[in-house]
Amino acid sequence: MIGHVAFVTIDAVDPERLAAFWGPLLGTDVEERSDGGRFVFLARAEGTMLCFQRVPEPKGVKNRVHLDVKVDDLEGATQRVIDLGGSWDGFDRALDDARWRTILDPEGNEFDIYVSEG
Repeated sequence: MIGHVAFVTIDAVDPERLAAFWGPLLGTDVEERSDGGRFVFLARAEGTMLCFQRVPEPKGVKNRVHLDVKVDDLEGATQRVIDLGGSWDGFDRALDDARWRTILDPEGNEFDIYVSEG
């Protein structure tokens, strides 16, 4: 082993705004701010820590990496994500026993929420 993933960093024009979106989605709070608010870290949720890093430019193209968030209730989770400021394109996707929806956070970063019967 060379190393392990310590946290996942997401570029953001407004790190506080994304922390306010992702914290309730994952059931966690801000754990640390550093470098004058340039970095905002959420407390670990199920072993994963997210960091939001301030960058000057808005998101421009599709993510090359995205998060998959398992939920118990796809309808309820979709509504909660929208209430928090996210958006959904209205399409369900399915593969084998899983159903998922591609969601955008308030800055347009794609991620999936999904349910699985297996």
